Amino acid sequence: MKKLTIFSVTLLLMAAVFAFSLIQGWKITDKYNISFSSNEAGGIFKTFKGNIVFDEQNLATSNFDVTIDVASINTGNGLQNKHAKSDEWFDAVKYPVIRYTSKKIEKAGNAYQVTGDLEIRGIKKAFTIPFTFQHNGNGATFNGTFNVNRNDFHIGKPGGDVSDMIKVTVAVPVVKQ
Repeated sequence: MKKLTIFSVTLLLMAAVFAFSLIQGWKITDKYNISFSSNEAGGIFKTFKGNIVFDEQNLATSNFDVTIDVASINTGNGLQNKHAKSDEWFDAVKYPVIRYTSKKIEKAGNAYQVTGDLEIRGIKKAFTIPFTFQHNGNGATFNGTFNVNRNDFHIGKPGGDVSDMIKVTVAVPVVKQ
């Protein structure tokens, strides 16, 4: 009986190690693009990093934990960059990162959607992002386009010259880790 128990425990541990090794981690390359646009403002964030675990065959083990460095904003206009980093807009000193942490990833037709927490300016809200995943040899690219209501995160004053809805487009090339 002892041998059977030891064998069962050993088999269970081996299965756990094998299952863990199948989880597909992805490293973000430096060719990513995180851009935003509205009727009056647009630009990119230059610094993006995080951890991505994504397996199309096992979405339950997949997750995203990514951040954007707010101070890396680039609108193409130095004065506008300074204004965007100020306490009226993103407040880069007090809230240096935008963070997205997934809770659930689901298949949505030919694409996917990830639901998680988006945190901007210290305000965390449930947020769903649609995306595609395209293989390319040993790598792949995550692509998505979605809108963020800046008022939900107290970015700038409501109304005014800048649209409340900001279109965000992401293209994140990754390679297998």
